[in-house]
Amino acid sequence: MKGILVKDLYIARSNILVTIVSLVVLGFGLSFLLETSALLVLAPVASTTAVFISITSDAASKWNKNVITMPLSRSRIIGEKFLFYILLALLGMLTALIPCIILACFGLDITPHSLCLYGSMGISSCLLAGGISLPCAYLFDPEKSQIVFMMSFMASTGIIAGLVLLTNLLFPVKENILLAFYIVLIISVIWFFISYRIAVRIYGKRDIT
Repeated sequence: MKGILVKDLYIARSNILVTIVSLVVLGFGLSFLLETSALLVLAPVASTTAVFISITSDAASKWNKNVITMPLSRSRIIGEKFLFYILLALLGMLTALIPCIILACFGLDITPHSLCLYGSMGISSCLLAGGISLPCAYLFDPEKSQIVFMMSFMASTGIIAGLVLLTNLLFPVKENILLAFYIVLIISVIWFFISYRIAVRIYGKRDIT
C-alpha cells in the first residue's frame, strides 16, 4: 500500500502544493474580513480534491487493470484511497492552522474554542462528503464521479444541519455547541468507515478486465 500511496502523491503533488499555498494566503486574507479560524471549515474539503485527480488519472491510464495483477487485495487498493483522503484532509487542517497560529501571536482573537469548533465542522463535512463520493468514484464513470464529488459537499452541509437539529432535541445546542459538533464528528467517522466497507464491496464485484 505504501507504494500506491507514493504513486498518488506523485500524481497529485502540484495540486497539493497549490492548495497549501492558497490556504495559507487565504488565511491571512480572511483575517481582514472574517474570523481566520473559519478557514478550518474549508481547508479539509479543498485539500481532498487531489484524491479525485488520482482516481481520474488511474481510470485514464488504465492503471486499475494493471494493479489487479499485483499481490494486493482489492480491499487494500480501496483502503489506500480512503487513507489518502484522510491524510490530505489532515494536511489541509494543519496548513490552515499556520496563519491562525501566526495571527494569534500578533494578538488576534483566535481561541481554542473557535479552532475546535471550526475544525470539527471541517473534518465532519469532509468525512461525510468523502463517504458519499468515494464509493461513487468506483460505481460511475469519471465524469459522473466528478459531479457526485461536487454535490457531496452540498449534501454534507445539509446532513450536518439535520444532525445538529436532531441533537437539539436531546440538549440545547446553543449552550453546548462544541459538544454537538463533537457528536456530529463521531457520526461522520462512523459513516466514513461504513462507506469504506461499501466501496470495498462495490470494487470487489466490479469487472475491471
